[in-house]
Amino acid sequence: MKPANPTSRRDFLKTAATAVAAFNFLPRHVLGGPRFVPPSEKVNIAIIGTGGQGRTNVRNLFQLDDAQIVAIADPAETFSLDKFYYKGIGGRLPVKAEIEKHYAEKIPNYRCADYVDFRKMLEKEKAIDAVLIATPDHLHAYASVIAMRAGKHVYCEKPLTHNIWEARHVAKVAAETGVATQLGSQGHSSLGTRETIKAIQDGIIGTVRDIHVWVRARRWNPTLTGKPSEEMPVPDGVNWDLWLGPRNERPFHTAYFPVAWRDFWDFGTTALGDFACHDMNSAVRAFNLPLPSRVEARAAGVMDSEIAPHGSIIYYTFPSVRMTWYDGGLMPPSHEALGTFPLPTRASLFVGEKGVIQCDGGGGHPRIFPEALRAEYKKTTEVKKKPSGDHHRNWLAACKGSGSTVSPFSYGAHLTEIALLGVLSLRAQKPIEWDAAAMKATGLPEAGPFIKGNYRKGWEIA
Repeated sequence: MKPANPTSRRDFLKTAATAVAAFNFLPRHVLGGPRFVPPSEKVNIAIIGTGGQGRTNVRNLFQLDDAQIVAIADPAETFSLDKFYYKGIGGRLPVKAEIEKHYAEKIPNYRCADYVDFRKMLEKEKAIDAVLIATPDHLHAYASVIAMRAGKHVYCEKPLTHNIWEARHVAKVAAETGVATQLGSQGHSSLGTRETIKAIQDGIIGTVRDIHVWVRARRWNPTLTGKPSEEMPVPDGVNWDLWLGPRNERPFHTAYFPVAWRDFWDFGTTALGDFACHDMNSAVRAFNLPLPSRVEARAAGVMDSEIAPHGSIIYYTFPSVRMTWYDGGLMPPSHEALGTFPLPTRASLFVGEKGVIQCDGGGGHPRIFPEALRAEYKKTTEVKKKPSGDHHRNWLAACKGSGSTVSPFSYGAHLTEIALLGVLSLRAQKPIEWDAAAMKATGLPEAGPFIKGNYRKGWEIA
C-alpha cells in the first residue's frame, strides 16, 4: 500500500482544525436560530438605559450565574442621581466600569461594549441574545419593537409603553416574533402577590365591590406650571437629540434630565405610569379584570398640555368591581374593619362584604381584617410557601425555552393599557367611555391624539 503523503495529511489536519475552530466561535444564533439559547449556556444581555433603574437591573443580573452583560447603550456618559432616591452615579461609563469590575473577578480583562445609540449596538453586537430596556417611558415601545424584530428576547421596565396604541402594537410584535418577554413589574413574582390573589379568590372577605390603590409619589418639579421657558446648555457627554428620540426638538433643561422627565406628558406617564403596573397587578390578576368600560380622572393641582398634575384620583369602572387610584399624597378613607390600624402611604385595599384585605404596594403580603376573620382563614387555609420568585431568573429561564414568563408582554400590554386609560382621562380632562374593540373614547375625538401620539421622522414604530 502506498504510504500517505505527509504533506497532504498535515494540510488535511490544518484544514479540519480551522473548520472546528470556526464552528466553535460561530454565534449560537447562527447554529440554532435567532431565539436559540442552549439551556447550559449563559444568556448574553444588552442593557438599553443606564440610569437609576437600569443600574438596579444590572446589579440584579449580577446575582445570576447564567446572565452575562455584554453591551450597554445610553446617550449620556455620566450623571448624578444624588437628588433622587437612586443616589450615586448613573450613565454609560460608570455602569460599564461596574459591569467590567464585576465580571473581571472570574474573567480577567473582561470588556463590555458601550454605545451611545442602541440601534447601532443591536446592529453590530451579533452575540446579543436578550435586551433589557430601562429608558424613559417614551422610548420603551420603539426600543422593544426593534429588539424583538431583531430576534432578541426582551425585558422592559414598566409601563410597557407611553400610549395605548403602542401597548397593543408591542403585544402584537411579541406574538409575531415569539421571543421571551417580561414586563418589569417585579412584585408580580413575589410570594405576597400570590398570597393576596389566593386570599381574594378563596372568598375569605366575601364578594369584593371596591378596590383602592394609592401611592404617595408627587411631581419631581413641584414649582413648575408648564414647559420650562429658559434654555440650558447640554451637559458634556449627553447626546440630547438621541435622548429625545421620537419627540420633537426642545431645549435641554434639568427639569427633564435625569429622572424628572416623568412629570412631562411627552416623556412620562405621571405617578400612575410609574406605579400602577406594580400596585394594580394583584387586582387585575385576582379578578381577571378586562379593560374598563369607563374611566374618570380628577386632577389635583396645576397641569396643562405639557406637565402632569401634582396628584390625581382616578375611578375605573369594571363589570363587577370599581377600582379607585390615588397619588400625590391623596388617600382613601380608612375602613371600620381596620380598627386602629393606620393605612400605609403606598398600598392596596380590597373591600369585601365580610371584611377587607390590605397589602403594601409592590407585592406586599395580605393583611386580613377584622382579626377574627384572619384567624379563621389561618386555621382553614394553608398557603403554599413557595420561595419568592426572581423576576429576572424567570425571564432567563424563558429565554432558554423553559416555560413562559409570569408577566409577558401579552399581559403587560393589558395591564399598561388599564393604567394609560387613566392617563388618557387626565389629559383629555374628561371621563372616558372606552370602546376597546375600536380603541377609541366614545364621543370624544379630542382624545384621539393621546391614544397614539406623534413621532419624529425616522422614529416611527413599525
